[in-house]
Amino acid sequence: MKVSVEISMYPLDREYGTPILKFIERLRTHEGLELRPNTMSTQVFGEYDTVTAAVTQEMRTSFEEGDTVVMVMKVVNQDLKP
Repeated sequence: MKVSVEISMYPLDREYGTPILKFIERLRTHEGLELRPNTMSTQVFGEYDTVTAAVTQEMRTSFEEGDTVVMVMKVVNQDLKP
C-alpha cells in the first residue's frame, strides 16, 4: 500500500536548522522513499512499511542525539505526489 507522509520537526533549540537538515539527509539514505522538503515540512512518499520504518528509525536517531524536538506527522493511505 502506498502512503504519503507530511512531517514537521521543531527542534527546541536556537540552532534549529541543523537537526532538521540532518533528519532529512538521513531519510534520503533509505531506498524506496521519495522526499519533497519545503519550508514548512517534508513530504515522504512510498510503500507503507518502507516509509514507516524509515521515519521511525530516523525519529529515534533524532531523539537519541540529545536534542529536544517536537515531531508533527500526517499520514494518508494514498500516493498524493503532485
